[in-house]
Amino acid sequence: MSLFPDDIEQLAKSVLAECRSRGFKIATAESCTGGLIAAALTEIAGSSDVVDRGFVTYSNEAKERMLGVSAALLASVGAVSEATARCMAAGALENSQAQIAVAVTGIAGPGGGTSSKPVGLVHVAAGTRQGVVHKEFRFTYAERGAIRLATVRAALTMMLELVSQSPT
Repeated sequence: MSLFPDDIEQLAKSVLAECRSRGFKIATAESCTGGLIAAALTEIAGSSDVVDRGFVTYSNEAKERMLGVSAALLASVGAVSEATARCMAAGALENSQAQIAVAVTGIAGPGGGTSSKPVGLVHVAAGTRQGVVHKEFRFTYAERGAIRLATVRAALTMMLELVSQSPT
């Protein structure tokens, strides 16, 4: 029995299979999900040949020290931003043996939201050494857990799309 819903388990299996077929390793850089993306991937038996490492960088200091996100960037745009998500993904690639990385930062709630950055705002960035792509999500679920699982789905989907487009 998986810890995750069936759709997330299937997405994780697909990401692992696509990465395996290309010889890719994966790194994750997670803030609002607190390691759930890495957990979804490593819930699948045999994932150790694909998953290189996961960074749980909940604090700004962790983003700076582990991923190289600049303090100036965090001060100017905040942790929950496209620029921060992109830097987190790039930092995960730089600080790992991975060929593909995903990064997430957002506000899972129930508190912490503002009018400009409401609860449910999530930035997901996925990248290879050739570049990083980004998507912004505004999840409207009432529960923190639902926002976090929706973020895992979004991140795995972005990874699958990115790796599927990569040459073998």
